[in-house]
Amino acid sequence: MKPVSPAANAFEQLILDLTPRYGAGEARSIARIIFEDGFGTRRPAEKVFSPEEEQRFLQIRQRLLSGEPVQYVLGQADFFGLKYTVTPAVLIPRQETEELVAWVLEWLKQTEKKAQAVLDIGLGSGCIAVTLKVKRPDIRLFGLEISLDALQVATENARRLLGNTTFQFYAGDILSPEAAENFPPLDVIVSNPPYIPKQERTLMPDHVVAHEPEIALFVEDDDPLIFYRAIATFARRKLSTGGALFFECNEFNASEVADLLRGIGFSAVALRTDISGAERMVLGIL
Repeated sequence: MKPVSPAANAFEQLILDLTPRYGAGEARSIARIIFEDGFGTRRPAEKVFSPEEEQRFLQIRQRLLSGEPVQYVLGQADFFGLKYTVTPAVLIPRQETEELVAWVLEWLKQTEKKAQAVLDIGLGSGCIAVTLKVKRPDIRLFGLEISLDALQVATENARRLLGNTTFQFYAGDILSPEAAENFPPLDVIVSNPPYIPKQERTLMPDHVVAHEPEIALFVEDDDPLIFYRAIATFARRKLSTGGALFFECNEFNASEVADLLRGIGFSAVALRTDISGAERMVLGIL
């Protein structure tokens, strides 16, 4: 089949097209992801599009110019060295959450207990839960997710990345008293719950508000800690003595989450900053 056009020009033009929305650095990163993950090359200058590839590139370009995140365009996102399927039903995995997973793994390594029961509340894509199981195959993995569409994505990722390894994911609402019924005594609970007050919607990037699931992002303005309170109360009942509760937080209320844990009865409550220096993670020991 006769080649249509070299891709080098398309690569550079895509960067120029995306720069007004994302800035030059982010635009170049998005273009690189498109060519590496979408067309299998790290060398756009050496790539020549077939007619079918050129058509697909034009479709991808149009979706990107409309503001759709590159992860949804390609249907996948990188997280902790793994590739996760993502759809608009789930949040796009972020670097800050990788840091939370690293903290959980650090804590698991420090404990001598084997076959620890770990629950991820609010699975989304399953990136937290599945990564923990990939890195620590000995844990017993559980998950809870209110969105059936998100649960399907998390289950797909778990089956693909964990193979025949056992895991138990359930549909349920942590705000409901019935949420605890499916789970045994737990050693670790981890969650990145919704925490952005709706009044802060206007401060969010347009592409996030327009494309990522609202149910996973926003909480009512009058009770922004509602999920932290519910999960901490749940954890107070279900964690074994010495068990750990990990949260990802809004940097503006992480200290309030820490105070909430102390008030419920957790000890050794600790805050940790992310790579940018913002307080984004909280740990409490029962």
